Amino acid sequence: MELTVVWRYRLGLLLVTTSAVAWSTAGLFTRLIPLDIWTLLMWRGVFGALGIFLFLLVFERGRSLASFGKMGYAGWGFVVVCTAAMLCFIASLKLTSVAHASVIYATVPLLAAALAWFALREKPGTSALLASAAALVGVGIMVGLSTDGTLAGDLLAFCMTVCMAIMMVIARRFQAIPMLPAACLSAVLSIVVVAPFAQWNVPDLPDLVNLALFGVVNSALGLALFAIGSKMLPATETALIGALDAPLAPVWVLIAFGEVPGSATLAGGSIVFIAIVAHMLYGAGRAQTR
Repeated sequence: MELTVVWRYRLGLLLVTTSAVAWSTAGLFTRLIPLDIWTLLMWRGVFGALGIFLFLLVFERGRSLASFGKMGYAGWGFVVVCTAAMLCFIASLKLTSVAHASVIYATVPLLAAALAWFALREKPGTSALLASAAALVGVGIMVGLSTDGTLAGDLLAFCMTVCMAIMMVIARRFQAIPMLPAACLSAVLSIVVVAPFAQWNVPDLPDLVNLALFGVVNSALGLALFAIGSKMLPATETALIGALDAPLAPVWVLIAFGEVPGSATLAGGSIVFIAIVAHMLYGAGRAQTR
């Protein structure tokens, strides 16, 4: 039983970390694809839903369709909140800078800790709280005194952050939710919401390829792994690892566009990365001794 607990914790760390890496590409694809926000969200939802459904076929096999009927109120609540989070996230990246969205999202461990304590009476560990505070300081350094954000974009980023914290608590509280079907339905619901405002003409092939990568990597892979992994970790730790998005996002921009991050970005990103990795190693060590 102890070995099961240890490996479940480690698997949760791996899945949520990988989902954070996948989600960190959102800024890259948003900048790379020259489409309006509604059309971008629609195609991301299409390819995301297809990708998650393929995950579902692999993991659920013959039970794929039946699992959609086991959502329940909590499952549908997760779907709605997840859809709102993703729509706000991508829209915020169109209206504000990646740095501003990152510093706002860096507050998610603190929000998740407060919600988890209120809803679940799940007390966050000292290590998680210290690492959350360090991550917030690091992302604050990344942004510094920049003025490249907008009020609308920053508000959307904050709404996304609140929704993500709620998702983490729901996933932790209602372990029976079929997470892959919930993630798939969330992608489908995002299509329904934005479809009336999107352009339906098929994009050029290069843009279509990038849209497919955006949907599969950022939406399908990120959302599917998060949905599974978040059930295995306390909500505060899930949120903390998700903050890896902040230091990783500028890396993809550097690779794609050759934009070298400034000294503040490098310093702040290093603090975030070190804080999260240190906590993960500490948590894995504690799990080993349980």
